[in-house]
Amino acid sequence: MNFKNLHQKENPLLISNVWDVASAKEAEDLDFEAIGTSSGAIATMLGYEDGEEISFRELKYIIERIVKSVDIPVSVDLEAGYGSNSREIVRNILEMSDLGVVGVNIEDSKVANGQRSMIKGIDFSGLLKSITSELKLTGREIFVNVRTDTYLMNIDNALQETLVRAKQYEKAGADGLFVPCIEKQGDIEKVIKGTDLPLNVMCMPNLPSFYILKDLGVSRISMGNFVFNRMKVELRNFLDEIKFNQNFTSLF
Repeated sequence: MNFKNLHQKENPLLISNVWDVASAKEAEDLDFEAIGTSSGAIATMLGYEDGEEISFRELKYIIERIVKSVDIPVSVDLEAGYGSNSREIVRNILEMSDLGVVGVNIEDSKVANGQRSMIKGIDFSGLLKSITSELKLTGREIFVNVRTDTYLMNIDNALQETLVRAKQYEKAGADGLFVPCIEKQGDIEKVIKGTDLPLNVMCMPNLPSFYILKDLGVSRISMGNFVFNRMKVELRNFLDEIKFNQNFTSLF
């Protein structure tokens, strides 16, 4: 089953977000159907802040190692695309495709001088239309999952703006819609009814259970960098116990 079809199944596609070969192989061993990278986790792992501080060359190296280590589909968080125009972004997407990547996330916000801001919906949809049109000419099969940061940025009238952008991005050729930080069941239901694009939601403290998300019609569930952050906490706890106990008992 190809990656696009995994978004059309009865149960939502649960994506394990990974940051290196070790985490990717664990996800595969646990029978996840697909994995996605977390830009935040990879950036933190390499000592950067999120927001394209990591170079595309460094990102590409990490992705190449991950793809070569597993046999399940890999989607890449490409942030804002690592380019200032559609041609540059498409070139980057094709380089990922050359590695074996089957999907990318592209977001409608951009980080500049440490500050994230939304790109106007009409401007982003124009850029997206150029990207999808250029990709179509190449004949490559790559799933473009568009992330709208309306809820992540906590903008006014987030639901209404999400619905407007969903229609714009659908017309521009997106394959999926990703709305991180949406939590309310009613909001999720309205977004699903407001677009034909498969909806991707992300791990949040008050996100409904997977059973409810399935009934609502959610197509994809991802983890963001939350698993990575929890792993860091556990690592700190282990190291603290070793130091406090003056032995390695806690490891065994």
